[in-house]
Amino acid sequence: MPYSFENKVVLITGGSRGIGAAIARGFAASGAAVIIASRKQAAIDETVAAIRAAGGKASGISCHTGKIREIESLFDTIRRDFGRLDVLVNNAATNPYFGPFLEAGESFFDKTFEVNVKGYFFVAQEASRLMVKQDGGAIINIASTEGVSPSPMMGMYAMTKAAVIMMTKVIARELGGANIRCNCICPGLTETRFAGALIDSPEIHRRCVEQTAMGRHAQPEEIVGLALYLASDSASYTTGAVIPCDGGASI
Repeated sequence: MPYSFENKVVLITGGSRGIGAAIARGFAASGAAVIIASRKQAAIDETVAAIRAAGGKASGISCHTGKIREIESLFDTIRRDFGRLDVLVNNAATNPYFGPFLEAGESFFDKTFEVNVKGYFFVAQEASRLMVKQDGGAIINIASTEGVSPSPMMGMYAMTKAAVIMMTKVIARELGGANIRCNCICPGLTETRFAGALIDSPEIHRRCVEQTAMGRHAQPEEIVGLALYLASDSASYTTGAVIPCDGGASI
């Protein structure tokens, strides 16, 4: 990797699998001390073990980012064990409802917004409080191309990702003076378990890849380089950016 994150502490929510795990591996390979937060401890332990086996520094903390008390506990542990936080990658997300707007129920709405919006907001808030006390930091929010152009049956998820995009701009505007940069990556269809229903459906997959210039979906590792760049000093004058990583679907 072309970037060095030696002596940097990086928190990745939803970091036990998919895009989050790929980003965790990328930061660890670049020298960072990586903290993986996710709901399931077994999945955390597996990813942490793989990073350590490859020579990286990693630890894991179980946290449901839709729950304020669990977020507070997560950051209590970070303050105690690390004393600082240089980079946050807000990646934990859920999509429990795939269906039409007219049939979306309250429970699905609450769960989707709890994790995808409330969780991002309060994790970023806690991270920023740490960063304000040090020499700044970088926040990277993982949104989605759905937050810009919604697909059929994905409306509720798309609304949360649109909120993440605006959240990114709000944080960037308010905290730029504290040397805290906040940027947003909008991946297109990426081969993860999270997106399995879309990729495994031949008709949906065909429609998705036909919209791209490259004629294919992404692998999680293809999101990593952009995350590393946005967290690095090479992006020192980049904040509030919303960057698609979608194989040209947004052209």
